[in-house]
Amino acid sequence: MGNIFDDFVQLVQGSELSNYFDTLMAYPLRIVLAIIDLIIVGFILFKVYSILKNTRAIQLIKGIIVLLIANQLSAWLSLNILHLLLNTVLQYGILLVIVVFQPELRKALEQVGNTSIKKWFEFDEDNSDLTCVTEVVKAAKAMSATKTGMLVVFERQTSLGEIAHTGVELNSVVSAELLINIFVKDTPLHDGAVIIKNNKIQAASCILPLTDKESLDRVFGTRHRAAIGVSEVTDSVVVVVSEETGFISLACEGKISRNLSPEQLEKELFTRLEKTRQRPKMPFAKISKEK
Repeated sequence: MGNIFDDFVQLVQGSELSNYFDTLMAYPLRIVLAIIDLIIVGFILFKVYSILKNTRAIQLIKGIIVLLIANQLSAWLSLNILHLLLNTVLQYGILLVIVVFQPELRKALEQVGNTSIKKWFEFDEDNSDLTCVTEVVKAAKAMSATKTGMLVVFERQTSLGEIAHTGVELNSVVSAELLINIFVKDTPLHDGAVIIKNNKIQAASCILPLTDKESLDRVFGTRHRAAIGVSEVTDSVVVVVSEETGFISLACEGKISRNLSPEQLEKELFTRLEKTRQRPKMPFAKISKEK
């Protein structure tokens, strides 16, 4: 551990770094410019992350950061074999990254080029009030009555960007009428799932992974298996309406609850999505009476 401390001291006391700080202290204006420099770099990194966060590339970046940290630690701890191996991986890994993630990198560059200057200085709106839950419940109630199949996925912490890319991007406000129109049989977008992110419909007609559970009851069709499947690999919450029975179900953490009433669905959604404080006052007691 002494070597690590000594290396750190040498780094801080190094001539280049020391001269840089001496220059800053001698010219106060340069301190201001250095702060502005850091702010600009931080802003650019934030915008790049915003562009890549819904792609596989962000996972790659995290892996590269881990490798860089491990490489530096192996050098400080004099783990020569590990350091040599990591150095080799980092040297030739860049070419591998370009080849494997070429589609993601190209798409990111295209998105940067197509983004207006005004858009670069906009930040994501806070759409965390989840007013869309009420609309989803209304749609589920209506489609349950007509036995129309429905599959809606709420994104939480785990990004569903890759799944959203398999469908048609909408980026529209959530409404019960729009959801009903999407899932009407034989319409272009009815086959697949709707992804809801930040209180908006991000995409429709998305393909979800199916669960591999062999013990699953045979009453569950492809739509329910897809709901369970995506809830197994992500932390998403999924609403399903059966086309055969009209039952409303909720899938989360690889488990599914069947035959929920609209008021039960609403309560479960707000509880699962951890936004009960902002729950709008929409009395669903009348719905159960109608049944």
